[in-house]
Order: sequence, then structure tokens, then C-alpha cells
Amino acid sequence: MVAVITTREVAAAQALWVAITSRVGPLHQKGQCRQTTALAKDQAKKSRPACVSENSPDQDGKEAGTRLPLVILLGWGGCTDKNLAKYSAIYHKRGCIVIRYTAPWHMVFFSETLGIPSLRVLAQKLLELLFDYEVEKEPLLFHVFSNAGVMLYRYVLELLQTHRRFCHLRVVGTIFDSGPGDSNLLGALRALAVILEHRPAALRLLLLVAFALVAFLFHILLAPLTALFHTHFYDRLLDAASRWPELYLYSRADEVVLARDVERMVKARLAHRVLVRSVDFVSSAHVSHLRDYPTYYTTLCINFMHSCVHCPPHLTSAPEINA
Repeated sequence: MVAVITTREVAAAQALWVAITSRVGPLHQKGQCRQTTALAKDQAKKSRPACVSENSPDQDGKEAGTRLPLVILLGWGGCTDKNLAKYSAIYHKRGCIVIRYTAPWHMVFFSETLGIPSLRVLAQKLLELLFDYEVEKEPLLFHVFSNAGVMLYRYVLELLQTHRRFCHLRVVGTIFDSGPGDSNLLGALRALAVILEHRPAALRLLLLVAFALVAFLFHILLAPLTALFHTHFYDRLLDAASRWPELYLYSRADEVVLARDVERMVKARLAHRVLVRSVDFVSSAHVSHLRDYPTYYTTLCINFMHSCVHCPPHLTSAPEINA
């Protein structure tokens, strides 16, 4: 049985979906990939009370008593709930609670580019939803897509550090799909063009030109001035205080987010002694890794999820609030 609860974000006119289920259809395999890993192989195993019903499937041979995380999917710019549902099925099959959310594209491409932190409000409402549904004590796993998801995730991290209501939330891990990327204007224009492909040609051209001008002005010509009042999300994540494990799924064939940007982030997080694993899918396009390699992608996500659940608490706890 599937229960779907919908909450409307009035200010952004954006739907926030919460889906809870215990069974979905099977996934299939295609292709092989190259991977590099820095994730510890032997992690402590702990038995925790179950957070799902006794009838939940035990697809991976794990103990029925394992406490599965609540999974939060942060979608890429312009993706639909139907798109994200394919990813939430990965976790539904294992009995997880999943929240799916995609920030409005105009906030991603224009508000953030102008240095307006409007996504912070959405990040706070997203975390407050955990308390509304009384699931704030569950371990949390974030699955973040492209730069749009990363922009929202950046404010989630800040709230976990600075907001007293959220400081006790326990994040156990984060999966990054096709991100984060650093100021690839051409790639951003490609992504925006896809979002606007069904708009009238004149409007599409106007918005693309407007975005290009704003991005060039604020992030190239006036970059030193912009940095005084707004830190770029990529720079913020390079030195993020979070220490829970991270999985980066990317591809050298990605024309929106460059592989070298993801690899630079991986090196920076390793330098901060974060448990990191990175997988280069080599040939798959932007946010297309699940489509091209369904079984391998699913296996990576599920194995990472289980390793995070059994990770020592000091590696998954939220950072303390500064006095």
C-alpha cells in the first residue's frame, strides 16, 4: 500500500511530497562503471530498533531490526515529482520513508545567482516538516541532485549548525548525484534551456540572455564584491562542518557539471577527514546514471545507506552549535 501526503509551499507555489510505501517493482541492470573509493571497509555494526513495520521487506538480507533512515531527495532544476519517484523507489523497496522535494527553478537560477538566500526559507520549512510528521528522531539520509539540489542542501547544513531546533537532527550520510559543480556558465545555460524548452521561443531567449548577463556580472566581473555578502554554494561545501559519510556519483561525460569540479570537492572533503566514496560512470549524461546503469546505481545507494546506518555515531552526528 502507498500513502502520499502533499504539502503546498504557498510562497514558492511548489509541492512537497512525502511518500511512504513498503513495496515497488524490480530494477534492471545495464553496463559497467569505473569507481574509486576512500570509504572505510570495516565499519562498526549496531542493532537498532526498527523504524518500519514488521511486514517491510528485507530485500538485502539485513536484520529486520535495522533502523533504516528517512531519505530526503532534493531534485535537480526543472525535474518533476515523477522523475524523483524513480529514485525514491530505490528506498521504498527497502521500507524507508522518503521525502521528495524540488526547489523552484527561478529561485535556483536567479535568486541564488543574485545572492538572494531565498532557498534558506524552503530549507527551514523542509526540516520543520520532520517535526510536523513526528519523524525528527529518525536517522536522515540526503540524496542530492545536481547544483539545484546542492543549493538547497547548503542551507540545510547551515540550519543544522545554527538553528537550535534542528541541531539534534541526526544525518547519517549524503549522496550527491551529478554535483556539485563550480560556476560552469555554459553548463548552467544548457540546464536552463532544457527547463525552458516548452516555453515560447521569445520568452526562452529572453530568460537565457537575462540569466547569462546576471551570472556573468555577479560571478565574474563583480565576484569579489558578491563574495562579501554571499558565499557561493560550492565554496561553502568545500569547508562544510559536516563529517558524516558522502557518496559522489558523477560522470566525465556530464556537460552540465564538470567531472573535475566533483573530483576537487572529493579531495577537499577527504582533506577534512570525511569518509568519501566517488564513482565515475564515465559515459552517462547529467542525472542519467540511474537510467543507464539501474542495478549498479541502486546497489551503490543501498550499500551506502546500510554502511551509514551502521557507522559509528561520532561520524554521523550533527555539528555542535557555536556558543
